[in-house]
Amino acid sequence: MHTHWNFLPADEAKTQALHHALGIHPVLCRLLVQRGIETFDQAKAFFRPSLDDLHDPFLMQDMETAVARLRRAIEQEEKILLYGDYDVDGATSVAMMYSFLSPLHRHIDYYIPDRYKEGYGISLEGIEYAREQGISLIIAMDCGITAVAQTARAGSYGIDLIICDHHLPGDALPAAHAVLDPKRPDCAYPYKELSGCGVAFKLAQAYTQRYALDVEPLHALLDFLAISVAADIVPMTGENRILAWYGLRRLNRSPRPGINALIEESRRQRPLQINDIVFGLAPMINAAGRLADAGHAVRLLLAEERIVAAEYARVLENRNQLRREFDRRTAEEATALFEPEKEERRSIVLYQPHWHKGIVGIAAARMVEAYHRPAILLTRSENIATGSARSVPGFDLHEALGRCSDLLISYGGHTHAAGLSLLPENVPAFKDRFEAIVQLSLPQEAICRTIPLSAEMNFEHLTTSFWNILRQFAPFGPGNRSPVFASRGVSDTGYSRLLKGTHIKLSLRQGASPVFTGIAFDQGAAFERVAQRKPFDICFTLEESRWDDRTALELVVRDMQFGRV
Repeated sequence: MHTHWNFLPADEAKTQALHHALGIHPVLCRLLVQRGIETFDQAKAFFRPSLDDLHDPFLMQDMETAVARLRRAIEQEEKILLYGDYDVDGATSVAMMYSFLSPLHRHIDYYIPDRYKEGYGISLEGIEYAREQGISLIIAMDCGITAVAQTARAGSYGIDLIICDHHLPGDALPAAHAVLDPKRPDCAYPYKELSGCGVAFKLAQAYTQRYALDVEPLHALLDFLAISVAADIVPMTGENRILAWYGLRRLNRSPRPGINALIEESRRQRPLQINDIVFGLAPMINAAGRLADAGHAVRLLLAEERIVAAEYARVLENRNQLRREFDRRTAEEATALFEPEKEERRSIVLYQPHWHKGIVGIAAARMVEAYHRPAILLTRSENIATGSARSVPGFDLHEALGRCSDLLISYGGHTHAAGLSLLPENVPAFKDRFEAIVQLSLPQEAICRTIPLSAEMNFEHLTTSFWNILRQFAPFGPGNRSPVFASRGVSDTGYSRLLKGTHIKLSLRQGASPVFTGIAFDQGAAFERVAQRKPFDICFTLEESRWDDRTALELVVRDMQFGRV
């Protein structure tokens, strides 16, 4: 697929003004302006995140009501059920709230729905479980904003709900005792992009604030927030960045036993960064709900004994290995099915009844990465076609599914990712309708791979002092991506080599610059051109590699272009 390099704009006057104010490399100032940071004070807040900059939780609609109801439940020793979705965000939400409430209240239970028997969100089975257990208050996290019928059923049993969700609401809100969701139309909360665990944290923050509790137990929960923010791919801006920054610090300095076991089983190098959570810890936690009981992940996160935690982590890693094998097979089959259609279609809609329900979302994401177009993969569950959708920049997946709602049984999610179900006989009509919407909304040129570049850099400017400031832009994520730089006229030193026939270990210099090593994943086909030792262009991100207590800057090369120098 053709790759287009697109330089991100930055106002030159603002960049120069910030350079004058900060006295740092102009490229770093350009990166700040690209992030909307234009003054000394804004830069200070960006480089020095502070928990004092978190918004007042009582700005969130229904927070007063939620805190009062939680207080009554604690004072009257009611039974409280913590209900969470079966993914990382849901599991961390339940573990976080359980950790917060346990010292305050002894009558706490939790419930994670079965992905295959109950599906996404609050289930009627979960409401029946609450009734059987004598629960009078359910705190639902990372789900519930569309659970109108389930909330009504709970109300008929005299069970109140506090909903802590971050997904888009439907036409009507559930008649819950309190609905906490910054995306509800009447909510004036300033930051709209919290994770589900983030919304639940705001409830804990509000309770701590209202009843003048010690803030240290609240801050001890931030490791859960770091995992949630990273895994749920929410914007790494505003409150999310503050929560992730402090959560990472806590996670690296004093991880709780369950998370420490997870880190050790993942074999990730410490200190952990956001990518280590996204590609190391999160898949292991998700594997619990994808292949078996998601409650296992909660038990791991709450484990207090090192030996017990280690055993839980081993089980999750075994499931994760099995998940990888399912993922590989599904992606291969999906690729074979789509290849004959790729010239005619700007969307991917594939249905195979035997695909694993817990894997189709990952496989859909892989198809988006490979073909750069919206992808929906469907499987069969109890005679219903059900699956997951992933999108590309510039295409609103949730809105598109809404335009197909007459063909669907249900759908939900947001702009970039969604779940859906429909009758198998409606799949062909849905496939054609969805393709027509994509054809109208997504121009042909949009399906080429585009790499947004932050700036052009010469190797001689990639110094330790430059890196020491650049690393403070972390944690990286959507809205604060790791900057991608372009360097022109680089050449092989003669020491680049092919790894496993797939990747290239690079050794490069630019003119008389110092030599930089790098890695180009899945670009082995370009090795012969690299080895010609003729100048070419690269775009890359910077990372710090560590071995034997030594560190060095390394280039992670995203793309190479030949014949333009």
